[in-house]
Amino acid sequence: MAQTTHKIDSLLLSLGLAGEPPADGQGAAAGVVESEPPAASVEPTPPQLPTDTPDAEPPVKKPKQRKRTKSDVFLPEAPRTLDDVGLPESDVSALILKFLYHRRAETGFRTAHQLGLRLPVIEGLLRQMKQDRLVVYKGSAAGGDYVYELTEIGLEQARGLVAQSSYFGAAPVPLDQYVESVQAQTLDNRRPTLEKIRAAFADMSMSERLVSRVGQAIHAGRGMFLFGNAGNGKTSIASRITKAFGDTIWIPKSIITAGEIIRLYDPNKHKAVIVDPNLGRLADGRWVCIERPTIIAGGELRMENLEIAYTRGSGIGEAPLQLKANCGTLLIDDFGRQRMNVDELLNRWIVPLEERRDFLYLESGRTVEVPFDELIVFSTNLEPRDLVEEAFLRRIPYKIEVLDPTVEQYRTLFLDLAEAMEIECSPEDVDYVIDRHYRQAERGMRFCHPRDLLRQVEHYCKLHKLPLEATPERLDVAVKNYFSIM
Repeated sequence: MAQTTHKIDSLLLSLGLAGEPPADGQGAAAGVVESEPPAASVEPTPPQLPTDTPDAEPPVKKPKQRKRTKSDVFLPEAPRTLDDVGLPESDVSALILKFLYHRRAETGFRTAHQLGLRLPVIEGLLRQMKQDRLVVYKGSAAGGDYVYELTEIGLEQARGLVAQSSYFGAAPVPLDQYVESVQAQTLDNRRPTLEKIRAAFADMSMSERLVSRVGQAIHAGRGMFLFGNAGNGKTSIASRITKAFGDTIWIPKSIITAGEIIRLYDPNKHKAVIVDPNLGRLADGRWVCIERPTIIAGGELRMENLEIAYTRGSGIGEAPLQLKANCGTLLIDDFGRQRMNVDELLNRWIVPLEERRDFLYLESGRTVEVPFDELIVFSTNLEPRDLVEEAFLRRIPYKIEVLDPTVEQYRTLFLDLAEAMEIECSPEDVDYVIDRHYRQAERGMRFCHPRDLLRQVEHYCKLHKLPLEATPERLDVAVKNYFSIM
């Protein structure tokens, strides 16, 4: 039964309807307390807090560069000292105070884990906080550790910090470190072979000509328009493009620039992967290993989705879609039907598409430059030249039409899907449908039609407790239900 289900799923994917993309979520809560420390990638939590004052402490020593492993794969190495974290000591201390404020009492080990750091990195800060009478030892813990509790002075200071920023979690990664990680993991350094591109679309019914054309755009690492009739698999093609690159990347759970925190890792849009424990022990706990992202935005897309979104009073920003898509694919599905004006969207991306960099506005009003390193795909049922002007089309070098299935493709798909759904169906039954309901009705074929018609047959048979057979009579009923107003 499991094999049948897998076979059905594979065939359904080839129809071009892979299901609705997840709604644009808000990511993790502002201050999520992480549980047992995993070996490699931990669920997200944003970090940091404001220390942007004229009398701030001395400049922070520039942290060591993020390094690569012997296999030339980017790996963010765990900080060994407080200097390696890349943040002022006051920022790290404030995160500790806010965490203890919410937990009331906690071990140093769990406090360090919440910050994505190791205990030796923050032990000096904890000792200093005890000397400053911000915390006391409530008890001892294993390995020479202690249970820390806030004093009245510590509680008062923590309340003030929470009022400035409600976030407590993994310490944020400085923007320059994030930029270096994008440069190290960029799509520009990947040139998938035709074999890898074929493998990415192996579960779809795509002609060799279409695979070749899409493959050229993937190999070039530049944008494309996929256009053609609805129901022929444009969204499914676009959502598989990232698979051709075939590897994972590391991203920070959150980043900090100009004293402002931007949450980057989004569990609703990024898929975290478990890394080898030996590798995980070397990794920075403030980062998470994910599959190269495929970020999908449909008709619900608004201009605010392309800017940093701030929750009032939280002191935390949510990264825009294009930032979450770095080193992966950004799909604008059903292009031309967004809630925002098409010209407004295109004008927003003219510079990023040309220069591979974007500019975002921070809550303070400052502008910050960030990478725009992704393969952008526009999928539409409309003619591209009717949607956008020539100047923009030049910046999207590949315009690929996804055509309707041929008669032979339709017949093969119908029979394969019927077999997977365990519905008895002969080639003569399919030819009957093609002749009567397509040729005579002068109706265009779509890749999604075989699945939809066979589901109608399946429901009819089960309702009337009949054998699963796609007879001409039952196919007539299915067609009447499905195409009555089409």
